[in-house]
Amino acid sequence: MRLRSDITRNGLDRTAHRAFMRGMGLDDEAIAKPMIGVASMKGTTTPCNMTHFPQVESAKEGIAAAGGTPREFTTISVSDGIGMNHEGMKFSLVSREVIADSIEAVVQGHAYDGLVAFGGCDKTLPGAMMGIVRCNVPSVFVYGGSALPGRLRGKDVTILDAYEGVGAVQTGQMKEEALAEMERIALPSIGACPGQFTANTMAMVSEALGLTVPNSAMVPGVYAQRSAIAQRAGEIVMDILKRGGPLPRELVTRKSLENAAAIVAATGGSTNAALHLPAIANEAGISFTVDDVEQVFARTPLIGDLKPGGRFLAKDVHDIGGVSIIIRELIRAGHMHGDCLTVTGRTLAEEHAAAPEADGEVVRKTENAIRPDGGLAVLKGNLAPDGALLKVAGLKSLVFEGTARVFDGEDACTAAVQKRDYKEGEVLIIRYEGPKGGPGMREMLGTTAIIYGQQMGEKVALLTDGRFSGATRGLCIGHIAPEAAVGGPLALVQNGDRIRIDGHARRIDLLIDDAEMARRKAAWVAPAPRHPAGLLAKYAALVGQADKGAVTHAGNAEWPEV
Repeated sequence: MRLRSDITRNGLDRTAHRAFMRGMGLDDEAIAKPMIGVASMKGTTTPCNMTHFPQVESAKEGIAAAGGTPREFTTISVSDGIGMNHEGMKFSLVSREVIADSIEAVVQGHAYDGLVAFGGCDKTLPGAMMGIVRCNVPSVFVYGGSALPGRLRGKDVTILDAYEGVGAVQTGQMKEEALAEMERIALPSIGACPGQFTANTMAMVSEALGLTVPNSAMVPGVYAQRSAIAQRAGEIVMDILKRGGPLPRELVTRKSLENAAAIVAATGGSTNAALHLPAIANEAGISFTVDDVEQVFARTPLIGDLKPGGRFLAKDVHDIGGVSIIIRELIRAGHMHGDCLTVTGRTLAEEHAAAPEADGEVVRKTENAIRPDGGLAVLKGNLAPDGALLKVAGLKSLVFEGTARVFDGEDACTAAVQKRDYKEGEVLIIRYEGPKGGPGMREMLGTTAIIYGQQMGEKVALLTDGRFSGATRGLCIGHIAPEAAVGGPLALVQNGDRIRIDGHARRIDLLIDDAEMARRKAAWVAPAPRHPAGLLAKYAALVGQADKGAVTHAGNAEWPEV
C-alpha cells in the first residue's frame, strides 16, 4: 500500500525522522504501518470534552487492531458555558477556526495517512469536521456524547434551567435557595448539554453527512457503549484506507449538505447550524449559503419534540432507537437523500433501514408533524438583506411589531435586562457583535435566558448580528447579515423606530422609508476596532459574513500528491 506517511520514514535521508519515531517507543513494525492521527479536545476546560479520555484510548485500540499505528494529538476547546456573557465568549466561534487549522497543521505536517477526530463542546464538532474535510484523508468523526439530565422533584433538568432560573429569581418566581439546589443538579455527569442545542445538533449533522459511525450520535457520553463506538471508528478509518475511500469530500456533497440541513430542521436544532453548514461546505469547495439552508428548512417538517422548543432530550432519542429513527423517517418521506454514502461505504438508506419506526412522542411520523416547515426559519427584509435566523420551534406567535431599544454591544443590554430596565413591546437591538464587529460573534444565552426566566420571552423581541445558543428560546433573531460593523442596516436603527417581524412571511423590516434609510447610511461612521491586536484582530481581518458561514479562507484547500 502506497502511503502518505512513507515520505517521513523511507530512505537514507529519513534516518533522523525514524530516530524521532523510535524516541516515541515505536519499533520497526510500528514505524512501517499506516500512521493514523487521533485528534481530540480532552482536557478540563469543559465537561463536554472530558468524555474523550477513555474514548480516545478505544479509538487507538481499534486502529492498532486493524493494522495501523495511532498517533494521538490534542487541540483546543473554549467552553461556551464558562465563556458566556463576558468578553471571553468572543473566542468561542474563533476556536472553530483554530481547531480546523490545528488539525490541518498536524495531519499535513506529519503526513498522516488517516484521522479519527473527536468533538464535544459546541464549536469543536464543526471545527473537527472542517479539519476532516480540509485534509481529505481517510477520516471518521466521533462525538463524545451528551451529559445525562439532572433530576429535580421528578423532572429532568438541564443547564438551560439554571440559566433561566437566574431570571426567575430576579422576578420572584423562584427562591435563590431553589436555584442553588438546581445549580448542583443541572449537570450530573460529564458530556455536552443534553438538549437539542448546538452540540447534539451538530452530532446529528455528522450522521447526516455520513462522517461518523452510524447511529452513534445520541448515545450518552458516560455510557460504556461509547468505547465500542470509538473502537469501531478506529477500525473504519483503516477500512477506508485499505479500500481507498470514501474520502470526506466524497461524503460532503450538495445532497448530503441538504440532508444535514433537513435533520436540523426536523429536530428544531440550533440556529448555529446555519453558520456551520456553509463553513463545512466551504472546506469541500461547495457554495452552500444560508439561502440554500433556508430552502431545506422551508420544506422539512418538524418531527422531533426536543428541547428547548419541545419536551425531550438526547437520552430520550437514544432510548427509542437513536438518530436512525429520524433519518429513516425522513428518507421514507422523501426529505433526505438515502443514496448518499457514509464512512462505512454503505448508503445512508442502507445503514438506517432497520431502525424502528417513529414512536409518536419523542419523534413523530411526518404525517403527524409538529410543524410542516421545520423548526427554524431564515428571515429577510430591509433590516437583514442577506438573512437572519429565528428558531420558530416552540413559539406561540410568529408575528411581532414593536419599538426599537438599541444597545451597542451585549454588555449594555445584559445590564438593562438584569435591572429589568426594559418593557413589554420593545425590540431589543444588540449590534456590533457580528463576526468582524465583536469580533467573534458572541453567543447570548446569558441574556436571552434571563429574559425568558423573567417571563418576558415572547413579550419582547431581541435582534442581533451576534449568535444565540442552541438552548435559546423566545423571539430571538440572530446572525443578521450584513452585520452592523460593515455598515449593515442594523447599524442604522435608532431608539423609537418601529420594527416588524413576520415569521410566516419570513420577513424582518425596519419601518422607515428608503430616503430616511439612505440619509442615515450616508451619515454612518464605522466604530473603531475593539481589539486592535492579538487573535481577535487577526480573525476580524479575515472573517466573512454570517450568511456564508463566517469563514476565514477561500476553501477547497488542495495538498500536493505525495
